[in-house]
Amino acid sequence: MKYLTNEEMLNAAIWEAKMGHAEGGVPIGGAIFDSEGNLLGAGHNRRVQENDPSIHGETDAFRKAGRQKTYRDKILVTTLAPCWYCSGLIKQFKFGKVIVGESVTFQGGVEWLRESGIEVIDMHSKECIDLLQDFIHHHPEIWNEDIGE
Repeated sequence: MKYLTNEEMLNAAIWEAKMGHAEGGVPIGGAIFDSEGNLLGAGHNRRVQENDPSIHGETDAFRKAGRQKTYRDKILVTTLAPCWYCSGLIKQFKFGKVIVGESVTFQGGVEWLRESGIEVIDMHSKECIDLLQDFIHHHPEIWNEDIGE
């Protein structure tokens, strides 16, 4: 059985972020994997596309992964540090591990998740940073809306 690397799992979330950007939305993607690296669900921020402020990359992936008996052995991957809303979801369902593409642009609840005993790996991905920074440069009003400013 082939286990995926953190980079390979992050690539699924990056692909989703790029898809969201191509649709005119905020380029943030998410994916959920089981402990063996099987993709359970992937999604992207669709707040703009669906006119729904609750559709973040993480929540979209969560919904698409469907019900799971437990999340303790699941890996949530996101291109950006999860906001407080998504961090609450991660803590509520007791995800075992979170892989974050970057936390330079936005810190979110990374430290709170770590303090809660959840393993958080920050990949410091230049691709993730560049993708979101370029979006923010061209659409600061949408970004500010996304983070509640």
